[in-house]
Amino acid sequence: MNDSVPILKAEGIRKSFFKGKTEIPVLRGICMTIHQKEMVAVTGASGVGKSTLLHILGTLELPTAGRILFGPHLQDIAKYSDRALALFRNRALGFIFQFHYLLPEFSALENVMMPALIAGYTKKAAQEQSQDLLKFVGLSHRLTHRPAELSGGEQQRVALARAVILRPKLLLADEPTGNLDSFNSQNVMDLLTKLNQTTGVSVLLITHDHELSSRMHRVLVMKDGLFVS
Repeated sequence: MNDSVPILKAEGIRKSFFKGKTEIPVLRGICMTIHQKEMVAVTGASGVGKSTLLHILGTLELPTAGRILFGPHLQDIAKYSDRALALFRNRALGFIFQFHYLLPEFSALENVMMPALIAGYTKKAAQEQSQDLLKFVGLSHRLTHRPAELSGGEQQRVALARAVILRPKLLLADEPTGNLDSFNSQNVMDLLTKLNQTTGVSVLLITHDHELSSRMHRVLVMKDGLFVS
């Protein structure tokens, strides 16, 4: 399941929002560790803070309190400059959301290439790697199709390929099958499992689907902003 080497450690993560002077606590001191090559699911009712936690772990939002340590040496990423943090996010993390967020004016191949081009890959290298990934997700026959010409399941597979083109250490998936039927949900989950097994990428999956979460190495249940046993 994992080789006991931590890739991410969260210590005392708290997050509150304010409505006027009223504090609304969402996360109340989350502590967790994700190991290399591990697949972890976070489940719980709507509104308990699952997506907020994922956004904080992915450095898309700042916690009100607490620390996020990343990598085999558990570096405190809050100490990074804005530029270093953006580079870290681009290189070390991959994201998949319930909505695919593909760029409608570009083909499947071009959408997958985009992060690599931004990261400084040559066009040839980005194209070759994108073609390999689209073949991996079963879309080698759809390279030139734009998102509007793809089914929902195909769009999410393109999004998955795009998320891993820079070979991230951790893939953060927020309800990636929420808009898909059961067949395509299983397809996406099969691909996540295959990626974990072939590349060693760690996966944090937010889901309401107990069938999908049961396929992960570990399941954490959230209630009222904390994990419960």
